[in-house]
Amino acid sequence: MSNSAKVTLFEDIFEVTALNPDGKKFDTVNRIAATGTTYECDLLLDVNCQIYSIKDGQKISLVLASTLNLDGSPDDHFSYSSNVNGADPSLADDYDYVMHGRIFEITYKKNNVVVIAASFGGLLMRLTGDQRHLSSILPDMRLYVLIKKN
Repeated sequence: MSNSAKVTLFEDIFEVTALNPDGKKFDTVNRIAATGTTYECDLLLDVNCQIYSIKDGQKISLVLASTLNLDGSPDDHFSYSSNVNGADPSLADDYDYVMHGRIFEITYKKNNVVVIAASFGGLLMRLTGDQRHLSSILPDMRLYVLIKKN
């Protein structure tokens, strides 16, 4: 398998079904609940609403990626250079909102369902779905979540 095949770990279009389903906890954070249109995964994701707004009923494209390098080469995961000052193009150039984080828990349930929990600097994600579609995501993995509105 080539490096470029390892860049995208998971990709789907999600429809936002609820905004702050358990009530708003923080002024600057919205928690979105969404359902995948292709793989029917359930997503809970915290988003900084001061810099990126998502509304109930919107569709978003979400990608989980191991690197932002288009050639699949690994990131150092400690720094990022935007494509402003002549830096190489990256996967982030095609998305509106990007976070870097780490998988902190993977739980296997009945009927081949897996629950993946990640933290992006304190903003949390829980992705629940069929193990076949989420098998590339491993415990303690560093990854990026990339989002754009459809």
